[in-house]
Amino acid sequence: MKLTILQENLAHGLSVVGRAVSSKAALPVLSNVLLRTKDAGLELTATNLEIGITHWVPAKVDEDGSITLPADLFSGIVASIPMKSATIELELLPDDRVHLVSGRFETHMKGMAADEFPQIPSAGERPTTRVSQKVLRQALGEVTFAAASEEARPILTGVLTRLEGDRMTLAAADNYRIAITTIPTLAPAEDTSIVVPARSYAELERILTDVDDPVDVILAPSRNQVVFHVDGPDRTVLVSRLIDGQFPNYQQVLPKEHTTRAVVDREELLRAVRPAALLTQKTTKIVKLHVGGEGTAGISVTAVSDLGDHQSEVDATIEGDGTTIAFNADYLTQVLQNVATTEFDIDLAGPLSPGVFRPHDGREYTHVVMPVRTAS
Repeated sequence: MKLTILQENLAHGLSVVGRAVSSKAALPVLSNVLLRTKDAGLELTATNLEIGITHWVPAKVDEDGSITLPADLFSGIVASIPMKSATIELELLPDDRVHLVSGRFETHMKGMAADEFPQIPSAGERPTTRVSQKVLRQALGEVTFAAASEEARPILTGVLTRLEGDRMTLAAADNYRIAITTIPTLAPAEDTSIVVPARSYAELERILTDVDDPVDVILAPSRNQVVFHVDGPDRTVLVSRLIDGQFPNYQQVLPKEHTTRAVVDREELLRAVRPAALLTQKTTKIVKLHVGGEGTAGISVTAVSDLGDHQSEVDATIEGDGTTIAFNADYLTQVLQNVATTEFDIDLAGPLSPGVFRPHDGREYTHVVMPVRTAS
């Protein structure tokens, strides 16, 4: 292997695949990144056996070849080269060492043979469906944060992904909240459901860009992996294992009725909730919403802790009865931060029933948050 590559292109490619490098590798090679010449460029690959990321970088290739290098060491050396416009010459030597030269920088690094690296599925198969990058990126940002982070119930650390014709539904839940969204696809697919680890979707969200170009979704024939192929100037492929098990039937717990509806500006409510959340961050984590009723036509946000108390007033359009409900401050803040809408419809059915948040523009997104029981 012998090639010349721009420092900034190589540094960017290493930052993309570096998210998949195993931090606690059982196999030493999983701490490495695979370098392989392909399609008149350099293909970088990393995996932790849950996800694998492959990223293609343009390069001038003089000799084909492949090798794996320690990811942290290689990334650090490339990042230390001072000029972003600098070129780097890489050459694989017969003893599995790589010779790197850039201007007055010169490094030799010991690698491991490429055949020791796990096989990563390619994106050459026919797509199961295709989705706009921009649409999928927004959907992932509005859903994945609601997945459970604890491994007590592994199925809840994933995101249900259901394909039905030209629609894709994503749903994530822990024991206290549920986020569901439905988006259009660019190609019809057979009805199928898979559960993708939320961590994998978080990495995919970082890779996707705010463009209408499609991402190909390829379900492996074995149905134990899914491949996302992002085309463009920087071709990237993310492969993720799937989670076995039955995702809970969230439809059964979605509230069917409400006695109070508030239409409120998302940013204004977020600005009111943030100081209340800060006040309770290290104690109760309880923020109360007083919706309509006597003394206010909008929403009053209050919090009390050993550190003090807080109250904010927010304008809102209220339909139905006045009510008071308490939420975990983190859950309330996260839905207000992550969902892209100008106004929310908040449906409530009293202090002990879940709160339902939906974008006022009517698009297919629902976020359900369980209330917190309080003494008053």
